[in-house]
Amino acid sequence: MSQQATDATHRLVSSPAGRIHLVEQGTGPLVLLVHGFPESWYSWRHQLPVLAAAGYRAVAIDVRGYGRSSKPADAAAYRMLDLVEDNASVVHALGERSAVIVGHDWGSTIAANSALVRPDVFHAVGLLSVPYAPRGGPRPSEIFARMGGDDEFYVSYFQELGRAEAEIEPDVRGWLAGFYAALSADTMPAPSAPDPHFVSRGETLRDRFPAGRLPGWLSEDELDVYAGEFERTGMSGALSRYRNMDRDWEDLAEFDGTPITQPSLFIGGSLDASTSWMADAINAYPTTMPGLLSSHILDGCGHWIQQERRDEVNQLLIDWLTALPTASA
Repeated sequence: MSQQATDATHRLVSSPAGRIHLVEQGTGPLVLLVHGFPESWYSWRHQLPVLAAAGYRAVAIDVRGYGRSSKPADAAAYRMLDLVEDNASVVHALGERSAVIVGHDWGSTIAANSALVRPDVFHAVGLLSVPYAPRGGPRPSEIFARMGGDDEFYVSYFQELGRAEAEIEPDVRGWLAGFYAALSADTMPAPSAPDPHFVSRGETLRDRFPAGRLPGWLSEDELDVYAGEFERTGMSGALSRYRNMDRDWEDLAEFDGTPITQPSLFIGGSLDASTSWMADAINAYPTTMPGLLSSHILDGCGHWIQQERRDEVNQLLIDWLTALPTASA
């Protein structure tokens, strides 16, 4: 496969989680890459060699609960502040004082909060797919409970320990294939079909997934890599991120309404629900991200943005990194 991290180095470093597994390629200023759900470091396989070739030290982690990183048993161990400290620990374990941080999906939210809570470590932040929205408003669980009418929003569905695991773990590979396809531009259901972000009462999330075809960005071999990780670790560590949203709301109270002031980047997909649902957050960037240097919505792109449109995303990342102030480069 082209543009793969074939000569990258795998390492384990100490963190508050116990250990964080990372994959590293290149030398130069550190760029820390943080994946989302349900993925791993592997979702950055197309970015690692490109960033390395451009003169950066590109490092993609397995977030705690994923891959070869530690998987604490307590669901409360996956709160946002813990993940922020994991990221800071990785930077220091690599012998660096600061880094650019880039995240996708949940990784975007983790990256944004890393920049917010630890500006001493993270001097620039790139957000893919999920926009930054400052902490505020009602508890997240109250918001999600009001969504969907008679249907249940997927975030609410993920809350109960063991419930989503019982759906996913008997056929991890098949579930992942359907989930990836449901949010990809070339395989997502038609707008008239039931929304795959919601669950009908008494049914499962996968009942609304498309079947029979992988998205164009995902080969059978690549799906095997993703599935193999979750078949080994189970899903509870990954799902625990969703189970801490109310705890995060409490933990981050002092940052209510706080903007991110570091130089920043946003890239979204026009067909991604995260972009449409959070359009107000994107429109508020002049206030909430006053350091924004570059913002892009990729026409006809779904959720898995750095895999669906890897060449465009790679170029946008390089252009942004090159444009960072000298002290941040």
